[in-house]
Amino acid sequence: MQYQFCPKCGGNLKEVFEGEYPRLRCSKCGFIFYQNSKPCVTPVIVDGDKVLLGRRAHDPAKGAWDLLGGFLEVGEHPEDGLRRELREETGLEVRKVELLGIFMDKYPDYNYDTLNIAYLCSVQGEMKANDDAAELKWFPLNNLPDLFFKNANETIEALNLYLKK
Repeated sequence: MQYQFCPKCGGNLKEVFEGEYPRLRCSKCGFIFYQNSKPCVTPVIVDGDKVLLGRRAHDPAKGAWDLLGGFLEVGEHPEDGLRRELREETGLEVRKVELLGIFMDKYPDYNYDTLNIAYLCSVQGEMKANDDAAELKWFPLNNLPDLFFKNANETIEALNLYLKK
């Protein structure tokens, strides 16, 4: 998304290169409008040699299998967002978390850059698909369906390396 006007004074935003990345700077007041990557969380739930996936209920990639998770809310701590997303999509509660990795990606349709924080989780409760997950299913790690997002594939690679330790 390309913004045109400064949220501080209403002046025109112009793309400038100050260092390695482009920024939007107001031509009137000098305010820098940072277009940061959108933070997301991914609970990775493993049972033996299987991982829990959800069938996407909405676009992008409606109907595709994916790791669970979603966007953080403003000011939300990643582990709180992880608990919220998991509860919304599965009804499960997180018992324990361990950081698995951080992966960059693009969110199609809106062209957002995303910063995806993946956690290995142990869970408790009764599982039921809800919210953004139309269906939940356990898949063998050695026989996964195609995953739509690049960060989901990178997360699975990191999980396989972790499990080989």
